[in-house]
Amino acid sequence: MVRTLVVVAILVASGCAGHAVRPEAVQHPSRSASPARATPLPSATTPATATLGTVAPVWLGKRPLPLAANGLGAIQPTPPELHDRAFTLPDTLDPLPGSGFASRVDRVPAEVLARSSWSPRCPVAAENLRWVRLVFWGFDGRRHTGELLANADAAPALVDVFRQLYAARFPLEEMRITRADEIDAPPTGDGNNTGSFTCKPLRGSTTWSEHAYGRAVDVNPFDNPYVEGDVLIPELASAYLDRSRQAAGMIHPADVVTRAFSSVGWTWGGNWRHSKDFMHFSANGR
Repeated sequence: MVRTLVVVAILVASGCAGHAVRPEAVQHPSRSASPARATPLPSATTPATATLGTVAPVWLGKRPLPLAANGLGAIQPTPPELHDRAFTLPDTLDPLPGSGFASRVDRVPAEVLARSSWSPRCPVAAENLRWVRLVFWGFDGRRHTGELLANADAAPALVDVFRQLYAARFPLEEMRITRADEIDAPPTGDGNNTGSFTCKPLRGSTTWSEHAYGRAVDVNPFDNPYVEGDVLIPELASAYLDRSRQAAGMIHPADVVTRAFSSVGWTWGGNWRHSKDFMHFSANGR
């Protein structure tokens, strides 16, 4: 179990590949400048009658945190609306056909690439990325369609993994492609997007992370935060540091999520020795 953090000063700590960075695939989402959305499904409950935590607060992704000296957001207590987080954000895509699991893997259309973080300086060529669309269960108990950018050699494994998660009804809050403007946006500490490709080198280094190659995935980052010493990312996720909790969307040793990734040879950041990246899975263990 990871102890609950009481933060006086945020220490510089390692990110997804063990360097002093904010894990670059963790989103601090701004809901502006998003791609055109399909008509959202009506909510199962309304904000007036919903149980706290089942409807996204209107301020989600819109309240930048003050920055610490190392450039990370200042860690703050988890807001009541996010303590038992169990909502799913509207899909950004039209639904894949059918009533069960479905997936589609395509070369990346120009318009999709344009709304991603890819540029010619990235360590993977655009032609080696794939646009992966997948069906997943939301916390609302409904079938949703999301998207990932992933390396062509990782796409089949990811489809296999998310097929297993769908069969187990493991819930996700959202699954969408990270935009370039999100990478250096002021941190809000409340992102929970399941994503793969993010083109950013590790801070203070010329080394690219596995996310920059499309060979890593972060799953429900808020429910499964990154922690090392007195560093927590997302910065509002301290309610999820007690890993004995069995809240929906959390990842635990030998559960359906870790078993699914293990079945395709990917490893879990929750097993790292010096830091714990509970959201993170990668093909090479970094």
